[in-house]
Amino acid sequence: MGAVYSKGKGTLSLMDGAEILGPSKTRGGRVAAQNGPGARRIKIGYGACGIAAGAREVYDRIVKEIGERGDGIVVEKTGCIGMCYQEPLVEFSGPDGAVVLLGRLTPEQVPAVLDGYMHDGSFDPEQIVASSDHVTDEDSFFSKQNRIVLSNCGRINPEDIEEYIAVLGYKALEKALKSMTPEGIVDQILKSGLRGRGGAGFPTGLKWKIAAAAKNDVKYIVCNADEGDPGAFMDRSVLESDPHAVIEGMIIGAYAIGAREGYIYCRAEYPLAVHRLHLAIAQAKERNLLGNGILGSSFSLDIRVKEGAGAFVCGEETALMASIEGNRGMPRLRPPFPRSGGYGANRRTSTTWKPTRTCRGSS
Repeated sequence: MGAVYSKGKGTLSLMDGAEILGPSKTRGGRVAAQNGPGARRIKIGYGACGIAAGAREVYDRIVKEIGERGDGIVVEKTGCIGMCYQEPLVEFSGPDGAVVLLGRLTPEQVPAVLDGYMHDGSFDPEQIVASSDHVTDEDSFFSKQNRIVLSNCGRINPEDIEEYIAVLGYKALEKALKSMTPEGIVDQILKSGLRGRGGAGFPTGLKWKIAAAAKNDVKYIVCNADEGDPGAFMDRSVLESDPHAVIEGMIIGAYAIGAREGYIYCRAEYPLAVHRLHLAIAQAKERNLLGNGILGSSFSLDIRVKEGAGAFVCGEETALMASIEGNRGMPRLRPPFPRSGGYGANRRTSTTWKPTRTCRGSS
C-alpha cells in the first residue's frame, strides 16, 4: 500500500498500515499490507484530479514499459494522494523499503525514470515531491496533516476490497455486529463527540439516537454525498479513494438505528466515484459484508447508489430525499424532520449523513 509522508525535525518518516496489521494476500497473490523489504511497487494517483492531469496516459505507459522489461514489478492505481497541483503523482517503493513520490510525471519521462528506479533506485531530485530519505520543499505539505476521514486516500487501491481489509477495514463492522448492541453503538458515537461536517455541526450520535427511537416499520439510512459548492470535492475524494469506508460506516449506522435499506446520493458528474461505489458494493456482497445475514448475523442491509442531476439544492436533506423518490428536488418545511419522518411514500424514518469513519472507539 502507499505511504503517508510526515516530516519531523528535518527527516521524513513513513507511517504504514503494516504496523497494525500483518500481510494480507489479495486475489492476485500480492502482499497488500506493507512496503516491506524486497517489495517493489509503483502506485499511480488515479483520482479524478490525477486523471485530468494525465494519470491515465502515465499509467498506460508504465504498464507497457514494465511489461516489455519483464521485471515483475507490481503496478497499481490508488486514490487521490492529496497534492493535486503536482499531479500526475507516482509513488515508487524500493526493495529496501524506501519510498519516493514523483510529481508532474509525463509519459515521455517514464522510460528514463524506470531506468533509474530499476537500476539503482535513483531519481532526478527535481522530480521528487516527497521521500523517506530525501528532504524537499514540499515536506511541510504532509507534515502538518493528521488525516482521519482521508486516512486511506492515496494509500490503498480503492478498487480492491482486500487492501481495505488489510488496513483493518470492516473490523469495526465485525465488532459492532458481534460484540455490541445498537444502543451501545449510539452511546459510543455520542461519547465520541462526532458531529456533522456539513456546516451545522449537529451531533451524529443524537441524530442516530432520535432515528433509533422512532417507531416505524421501515427505516432508511441515506449517505448525503452530494456537494455543489464550486471546488468543493471532499465527498468526491472519499468516494473515489476509500469507498469501502463509506459503506462500512453506513452498515454500522443502519444497524444502530434499525434501518434495512440504504442509499448513497452522489451526483452523476462524479463518474469515477459512482463506478467505484458500485464496484465496492458488489465486492462487499461477495464477502457477505453487505446483503442478507451480514457476517452470519441476523442483520441485513441493501445499499443502492442514486445519481443526482447536479442540483445545488439537493445537498439539503429534504430536497435530496425528494430527488431519491423521483420528485423535483425541492426542500420542504420542517418538522417533521427526516429522522422522524423522512424518505418514502409514508414518510418513513430516515437519517442522512456525510461520509466519515466511525466506530473505532469513542476516543
